[in-house]
Amino acid sequence: MSKNAPLKIGIIAGEASGDVLGAGLLKALKVKHPDCEVSGIGGKYLIAQGLHSIVDMNELSVMGLVEVLKHLPRLLSIRKQVIEHFIQNPPDVFIGVDAPDFNLRIASALKENGVKTVHYVSPTIWAWRESRIHKIAKATNLVLGIFPFEQSIYEKYKVPYTYVGHTLADEIPLYVDRQGARSTLARYTQSKAFHVEADTHVLAILPGSRAREIESMLPVFLETAKLYSAHFKALKVFIPAANKARHQQILDLLKAQHSRLDVHVTDAPARDVMIASDAVLLTSGTASLEAMLCKRPMVVAYRMSGLTYKIMQYLYKPDYFSLPNILAEEALVPELLQEEVNPANMCAHLLEQIERDQNKLSQAYFEQHLRLRQHANEKAADAVLALIEDTKC
Repeated sequence: MSKNAPLKIGIIAGEASGDVLGAGLLKALKVKHPDCEVSGIGGKYLIAQGLHSIVDMNELSVMGLVEVLKHLPRLLSIRKQVIEHFIQNPPDVFIGVDAPDFNLRIASALKENGVKTVHYVSPTIWAWRESRIHKIAKATNLVLGIFPFEQSIYEKYKVPYTYVGHTLADEIPLYVDRQGARSTLARYTQSKAFHVEADTHVLAILPGSRAREIESMLPVFLETAKLYSAHFKALKVFIPAANKARHQQILDLLKAQHSRLDVHVTDAPARDVMIASDAVLLTSGTASLEAMLCKRPMVVAYRMSGLTYKIMQYLYKPDYFSLPNILAEEALVPELLQEEVNPANMCAHLLEQIERDQNKLSQAYFEQHLRLRQHANEKAADAVLALIEDTKC
């Protein structure tokens, strides 16, 4: 990069959570380099920050060990296309946001061609396949980590790593306002249907951001909500949609279910929906972390293919799979897998969660919130710029 040339950034986010993380990092980088040029793959948040997206991000949103195989030819084609793009138009730095199986191979090819590479969000080497650390070391010049328990494993292998915290912990207040969120939700939608009466119980349902997750989880979540509604005078169910495609998919599933529930699908941010709720039923992932930061009682559920589940039983090391429990190293929230994911079981756990000591639960959430609150965007941007400056010396 010449002294007066604009900073050139390559960045790839593979799904909705990575899109948010990448956008926050890019926004912080643009404070010091407002004229930077950005290309790669991302969603609406990265595009809003100026990304020229080469491919629709939804094409990368594939889950599960088995499911990826079905989409492998297309994924390989996209990877080849991206590598060629960045070799022909080399950026000052390439940043892969999550999606390690896709991004690390691209980073490795680019690093071999002289491009500095960063991986944002450590692969789950602390959970399974620790040997991947060698592949990470080969592919990257720096790893930006979002969880404090990761650092020790990078120090063990002497791989450059910076703990930056999590942007959600910075964005979500330490103390949230449920009534204020309910008013915001009504204003956001400009619909009386989204107004919540004082005696109405609100259940937030987050079935995931991927098409297959919604197809698998939403029907059983709705059946759970039907059982749950019998315990309240009035119940409203809110479902935030990750994007337009998921919004339509959710509406189609609701029609197929012929549900008599008071259900509302919204494009409002998931955190507003969760803060406005009394309880949250969700698919495992970043949403469970966000629900913790919103200080809400929750039940976390997950289903995967039978083969994927059997493989993970052998490979997965931690005692927990939801982020609140992994962070706290204790069972703060119920985790349900496979056959446990059934309406009667989930309803029972939801009722237990809203009846427990909420002050004690909120305090446990609060402690984890403070650990993650590190001004992540700025810290990550500083680390990236330091890497670029170091290579110029």
